[in-house]
Amino acid sequence: MPRPERAGARVERRVALVTLAVGLVVLVVLGVLLVPWDAVPGGPVEPVPAHELFTDAQLARAEAYSRWARVWSWSSLGVSLAVACWLGLSARGRRLVGRATSRVPGPWWLQAVAAVVVLTVVGRLLTLPFAVGLQRLRLDRGLTGQAWTAFATDVVLREAVAVVVASIGVVVVIGCARRWCRAWPAVVGTLAAALVVVGSFVYPVAVEPLFNDFEPLPDGPLRAGILELADREGVRVDDVLVADASRRTTTLNAYVSGFGGTRRVVVYDTLVETLDDDEALSVVAHELAHASHGDVVTGTVLGAAGAAAGVGLLALALGWLRRRGAPGPGEPAVVPVVLALVAVATLLAAPAQNAVSRAIETRADVDAVRATGDPDAFVAMQRRLTLRSLADPTPPALAALWFGTHPGVLTRVAVAERVGGR
Repeated sequence: MPRPERAGARVERRVALVTLAVGLVVLVVLGVLLVPWDAVPGGPVEPVPAHELFTDAQLARAEAYSRWARVWSWSSLGVSLAVACWLGLSARGRRLVGRATSRVPGPWWLQAVAAVVVLTVVGRLLTLPFAVGLQRLRLDRGLTGQAWTAFATDVVLREAVAVVVASIGVVVVIGCARRWCRAWPAVVGTLAAALVVVGSFVYPVAVEPLFNDFEPLPDGPLRAGILELADREGVRVDDVLVADASRRTTTLNAYVSGFGGTRRVVVYDTLVETLDDDEALSVVAHELAHASHGDVVTGTVLGAAGAAAGVGLLALALGWLRRRGAPGPGEPAVVPVVLALVAVATLLAAPAQNAVSRAIETRADVDAVRATGDPDAFVAMQRRLTLRSLADPTPPALAALWFGTHPGVLTRVAVAERVGGR
């Protein structure tokens, strides 16, 4: 490498290190200040015994379903990672992608988008049998009645959204690397953080409607109870909506998304139609607790800091690989490399992300029981949700650590009992 290029690479590496360090420092500080690591009064709880809530037959049915669901989903994850790494981190894989996209006419950004499309389609085709197997399992267990045509439509929509998001990301990386060949990690890190914030506004109003139709919750005792809860918790709810989730699942759920003018609490129609009002209010109280604490904002700022740190780490990895023959960050041929590194980093970061999520969800559980003053309804609701979704009350420790976004049902019941003084 000529001397000027070596000097430029050293500057780029220093900028990447600074970007990584700043992102990590901000992430850690925000994590300490904003995440409720000690939300449960009196400290951590011991999960209640599974047999206090479920019969042997119920546990066996849930474990049988969850075992096969993990087989399908983990196999899909393993294949997708292996394919992404082969296509992005091996010379032969990169050549294969290069041949598939080299004939695309037009500017560099169009070639980059074409590479994203090719990689996304290849990845989806190779993992589609696992998705079909999981859907077949859900159909057999009565967890969905969705027609195969609707399932195929959802697959196409999800991949289209993935293509758009990934294309924006790689075009930003390549474009900035071409414009600021040495300082691009800092520029992209700042833009990535900003895009996370923008995405929190855009997703509820642009992406969620692609998969569900939403209607306001009708007037009635449940709506009146929700509004009373909102007043009690001091939460301004922009809207309370019912999603037509029954067209793709029989499970019960609710969530809060967006913030500012896009914040809304969404309950599944299956939940409204199945749960008693006191149980449904426990679910809504949990969601209102998220809104009260600004948990969407917390997740957004943590995600923004994590994105900036991730860009710094990405730049260091790209620099290391470039010295071993991989394309530089300003070339469209770098797309498979970037997507492979992002896939690996996403998997490795999952335990930390989900630990944060579980802490936030635990605080919402605590507040829900306090707001309703009805721990019995909370426990009954948790039990019913678990039975309806065939969730495993005693999952393997690795599954809970790596993929558990919420505390397990046995822990959530123990929290409710302590908060409710039972």
